[in-house]
Amino acid sequence: MGIQQIEVYPVTLAYREPFRIAPGASTESHNVIVKMVTDYGVYGWGEASPSERVTGETAETVIKAVDKIAPKLIGMFPLRIEQIVEVMDKLVAGNPSAKAAIDIALHDVFGKTARKELHRVLGGYRTEVLTDVTLSIKTPREMAKDAVKAVKRGFKALKVKVGVNPQEDVERVKLIREAVGDDVQIRIDANQGWTPKQAIQALNKMAKYNVQFAEQPVPAEDLKGLIEVKRNSPIPVMADESVHSPEDAIRLVKAEAVDLINIKLMKSGGIHKARKIAAIAEAAGIPCMIGCMGESEIGIAAGAHLAAAVRNIQYADLDSDLLLKDKLVKRGGTKVKKSMRVFPKIYGLGIRELDTAKLGKPLKTYKQ
Repeated sequence: MGIQQIEVYPVTLAYREPFRIAPGASTESHNVIVKMVTDYGVYGWGEASPSERVTGETAETVIKAVDKIAPKLIGMFPLRIEQIVEVMDKLVAGNPSAKAAIDIALHDVFGKTARKELHRVLGGYRTEVLTDVTLSIKTPREMAKDAVKAVKRGFKALKVKVGVNPQEDVERVKLIREAVGDDVQIRIDANQGWTPKQAIQALNKMAKYNVQFAEQPVPAEDLKGLIEVKRNSPIPVMADESVHSPEDAIRLVKAEAVDLINIKLMKSGGIHKARKIAAIAEAAGIPCMIGCMGESEIGIAAGAHLAAAVRNIQYADLDSDLLLKDKLVKRGGTKVKKSMRVFPKIYGLGIRELDTAKLGKPLKTYKQ
C-alpha cells in the first residue's frame, strides 16, 4: 500500500481587486496544486501558495523542489506522514510551501483513508471556525466603507492591513471602529511596516479603539524591536513573519517576544509542523492563529481543518479564497456562514470536485 503517482499543476488565480499590504500590492496568486494518488484508490489534493517576500519561494522554485521530492516518495506508505516529512527535509532545505503542498495532500489521503473529515481525525476540538476577513490598504475612508460591507456580509471579525503611514494607520482604525460599532472584532496587521518607535506610538493611540491584537509590527528579523514593542504596547502583539518553524517558535518563546503566534501552513511546511508550533506555543501559554497566503479553497480547507482540530489555535484568518476571483473547487470545500468556516460531510479535506478547465493538465507526473 503506497503512493502510486504524484501530479503537479501550476495555476494562476486572479484577485477580485488589487490586494495591497505594507510591502506592496498583488493582482494574482501563483500557486502549485499537487494531486497524490495511492495504489488503493484514494487520492489527495495539496497546494503551495509561495511568497518570495516571506519564504523566498516562487511557483518555479516550488516546482523544482517538488521535482526533487516527488520521485523519492513513490512507493512510500502515505500514512507515515512524519517519516515522509523527514525525507522531504533531507532532500530539500527550506522550500516550506512546496513541502506544504505534499503534506496537505498526505493529510487529505489520511482523512479519506480513515473515512472521516480531517479535523475529526486530527483532534476534533471544534466543528466550525470563526474567520476574519481582510481589509486591503486603501484610504481610511475607503477602508471604513469596506468594513461596513464586510459586516453586512456577516463577518464578525476584521483584519485591518496597516503599516504604511502610522498617523494614517491610526485614522484607519478610528474610522473603521466608528463605522462598524463596538461588537465587531478588529485586528491589525502591519506586515513588518513600522519601526519599533512607530509601532509603540501607533499602538498606544489605537488602544482606545479596542484592537484585539497587532500582527508583526516590525521587521521579522528585529527580535529586539519585537520585544520592545511587546513590553510597551497596550495591545497584544502577534508574530507572523518572525515564526516559520517550531525552532522559531521556541526562540521567540524563550525571548518572551510575543503574546500570540500566527501559524501559516505555507511558512511551516504543512500541517505536521504547524501542529508542533501550536504545541510549543500552548506549553508557553501563547495562543495561536491560523493564517493564509494566497491559497485557493484547497489550502484554506487544510488550514480550517487544523484550526478546528487544535484547541490552542484560537483565531483564524482564513479568507484568501474569498479575495480571489478565480475558483478552483466546484464542489466541496469549507464555506463561510456568518463569519464561521463550516465543513461539508466529505472525508479528508472535503474537496469533492475541482474545475478541470482552470486546473489544466499536469505539468509533471511522477509514477512507479
